[in-house]
Amino acid sequence: MRQREPAVLIDGVWRRAASTLAVDDPATGRPLACIAAGTDADIDQAVTAARRAFREGPWPRMPAFQRAALLHALADAIERRQETFALLESLDAGHAIGSVRKGDLPLGLRSLRDYAGLATKLAGDVTMGAAQPSSMEYFLREPIGVVGIITPWNAPFLMVLQKLAAALAAGCTVVIKPAELAPLSALWIGDLCLEVGLPAGVVNIVTGTGESAGQALADHPDVNLISFTGSTRVGRSIMAAAANSNLKRVVLELGGKSPVVVFADTDLDKAANAIAAEITFKSGQYCAAGSRVFVQRSAYDALLGRIHAAMDRVRIGAGHDPATDMGPMISAAQRSRAVDLIEHSRAEGARVARGGGARTGEGYFFEPTILTDATADMRVSREEIFAPVLTITAFDDDASPHAIAALVNDNRYGLSAKLWSRDLGTVHSLIGLLESGQVIVNGGGSGGATLPFGGTKQSGYGRENGLVGLAHFTEVKAVRLAY
Repeated sequence: MRQREPAVLIDGVWRRAASTLAVDDPATGRPLACIAAGTDADIDQAVTAARRAFREGPWPRMPAFQRAALLHALADAIERRQETFALLESLDAGHAIGSVRKGDLPLGLRSLRDYAGLATKLAGDVTMGAAQPSSMEYFLREPIGVVGIITPWNAPFLMVLQKLAAALAAGCTVVIKPAELAPLSALWIGDLCLEVGLPAGVVNIVTGTGESAGQALADHPDVNLISFTGSTRVGRSIMAAAANSNLKRVVLELGGKSPVVVFADTDLDKAANAIAAEITFKSGQYCAAGSRVFVQRSAYDALLGRIHAAMDRVRIGAGHDPATDMGPMISAAQRSRAVDLIEHSRAEGARVARGGGARTGEGYFFEPTILTDATADMRVSREEIFAPVLTITAFDDDASPHAIAALVNDNRYGLSAKLWSRDLGTVHSLIGLLESGQVIVNGGGSGGATLPFGGTKQSGYGRENGLVGLAHFTEVKAVRLAY
């Protein structure tokens, strides 16, 4: 891979930027790198290149097994450099390098390889009925066209690969706008796309701000689909841009305020460790993290003490330090917002049982935090904090499944929910009542990315992963043939 310089990737060529943006190291607050500040003109050139590659190039017409082979080649190229990517992600996004090695890297590689396999499984269908000697009816699945990919800063490597793999498997061409706070892994992925031989114009990358490059991509009339992961506020603006431009499709994976329901019959040690680990994973900057804990009253004190103890064991430091369990938050602005939300709720009567503020010294570190006595109407209970902050609330031991569901569903988000109980009758009665795109019971299964992922309510629109996710990158064409 070449030495990094501020540039955008358009039509198979890195083009030097007219202006630049600084990228900070969140562990120190000091500059880490310099990237291109992409403009409307850059986005337009990238979309034009992607459209030309889609209409005239070999990629959409290439046999699916050949596209699959190039996805496998890209996975192999990344795997050979996985330590470089792990270090880059730990510096750029601040994540603990151990979590990148165990989580983001294998999941990203698995996405490439899973979608390589699914590339040959996309199929239309023939309607059932008696054979007709002079006619036939069937439908095709075709690549949707040019896909705009807008990725977040909390899992930059993983999000680029998950969306890119699906788009390429379907035969689409793409323009990627990575998050300006953590764009570096996307740029290295762009280098490897060229190295393995993806045709010019199939993958284009334009860095820049959301207000400039991101908005231009959402507004562009020659983009067929926007795949976005980020805040609900930005998701709304992308949906509006889609409606006001060319009615482009959207897949939106947005915010979360995920509930965790803990019953007294569960393994409280296992539940507490899992709750603490998830809320400190990526410093709480994880859309599906369980941040609202509801526990049966008879187990409240025992669970609270165990979560305290688990948080005591979390080692905080720079992401590239192998001893670190939790790195910094991404920026001073994100950390300040978390502090403001906590202080607002404290003034309304919530109690800070531990943590609650920024760590002193350089970098954007935040203390693992537990809030009690937070009522449902407080901002800390309703808004996505995106920080290592839990609220813990007791419910009556004899509360009915409907009463528990009403308590946890009282939120505008519906991305993920967690249940902890040994009673499968209780579990199954709640699964059907929870307003959530996913339910994880007793820690879940393998943790792979083959099940559809996405949210209900204001947590998003559409699904990612597997054949369900891949279908979003296709158009259905019905054919009625007479001969």
